[in-house]
Amino acid sequence: MAEKRNIFLVGPMGAGKSTIGRHLAEQLHMEFYDSDQEIERRSGADIGWVFDVEGEEGFRIREERMIGELSEMQGIVLATGGGAIKSRETRNRLSARGIVVYLETTIEKQLARTQRDKRRPLLQTDDPRSVLERLAEERNPLYQEVADFVVHTDEQSAKLVANQIVKLIGM
Repeated sequence: MAEKRNIFLVGPMGAGKSTIGRHLAEQLHMEFYDSDQEIERRSGADIGWVFDVEGEEGFRIREERMIGELSEMQGIVLATGGGAIKSRETRNRLSARGIVVYLETTIEKQLARTQRDKRRPLLQTDDPRSVLERLAEERNPLYQEVADFVVHTDEQSAKLVANQIVKLIGM
């Protein structure tokens, strides 16, 4: 039997990477990993604490290492953190080690999906919209650069998006 390729989900916070990733993994009988959850599990601390103590730079070092390790596995679905693609090393690893799917969404959807989530350090501000707009300007070209496929997530359920990805990648 052919070896299953990895599927890596990239995109901004609130795009649905974790939720869609779980559906996708279930549908394809693959293991699911979320890089943020793995960092929390292994460090014994939540992302907010890591940001507070080590700053964004310290968190990004942990994230790069974690994605490097997880992407060496075979036959997994991996939901990456929204900022993971800032690292050229991470982008190169994802491109070389699997199929990269960019889950694209609008700022409005991101705001709606993240407004009550206190676990997103970058959004703990009085003006989350301007933060999301700044991040989109910086990161959207990087998501595009690394993506094998782009899927818009605003108008469909996570399950339908997962079905669409399965058809796109032909698995």
